[in-house]
Amino acid sequence: MSLVYLNGQFLPLEDARIPVTDRGFIFGDGVYEVIPVYGRHPLALERHLDRLDHSLSGIRMENPLPRSAWRSLIAELVQHEPDNNQTLYIQLTRGSAPREHAFPREVTPTLFAMAKPLVPPPAHWLHEGVQAITHADFRWLQCDLKTTALLANVLLRQKAADQGAAECILLRDGYLTEGAASNVLVVVDGVLLSPPENHLILSGITLSLVMELARQYQVPVEERPVTESGLRRAEEIMLTSSVREIIPVTRLDNQPVGNGKPGPVFTRLQSLYQGIKYA
Repeated sequence: MSLVYLNGQFLPLEDARIPVTDRGFIFGDGVYEVIPVYGRHPLALERHLDRLDHSLSGIRMENPLPRSAWRSLIAELVQHEPDNNQTLYIQLTRGSAPREHAFPREVTPTLFAMAKPLVPPPAHWLHEGVQAITHADFRWLQCDLKTTALLANVLLRQKAADQGAAECILLRDGYLTEGAASNVLVVVDGVLLSPPENHLILSGITLSLVMELARQYQVPVEERPVTESGLRRAEEIMLTSSVREIIPVTRLDNQPVGNGKPGPVFTRLQSLYQGIKYA
């Protein structure tokens, strides 16, 4: 039977409860991590745990578990889920306390984790590509922290959904940042480009794996700022995320990207990425 983990216990999801005074519920005072699992093996687990540490440090929260305990917890959680390929979700909040903005003096963190079957993207997305829209990036200035306070992302993603698009690609001061729920790669003049990591962009695990594959297999690649004009004249645009992996964007703001079909760089990287999932 599939079970979730909450504060030291494995139990059915319907039995998992937190107090309404939990600061994650009241303030969005928490962080989360999403890890893909292939053949019951979490992909790039240490990188995900490193990013979790970075997010916790960024909101001034101590990690309640040592790395060895995280590995054990995740291994047990994966075994409770019957599917071999899974999406693992981890959330940590500062805990339950009287409602006050400042940190409570003594509080026990809330730790929740669950695994569910990994749902791959629709096959036609890979064969035909998806549509995306652009919008001004109005999120806060610490997007490198994977926090649960995602209302801005939700609103931006809904703008895309309202227009029948798969993603909202964000621009700040004339430069590409990322998607509402993904990182973005573009191909300009035959070079695969990724905006450099900074506080305005989440450090994507899938993005880093794709960039490493590109370098390893001699795909021309650079990390550098991408202007809005560069985005709009790109030969290829790709979205990366832990669950959706790599998705080609073939229409941007109702205009074709390149020839309107998934491009050769995407095809190459998609093939290479499939080769590392079960390695």
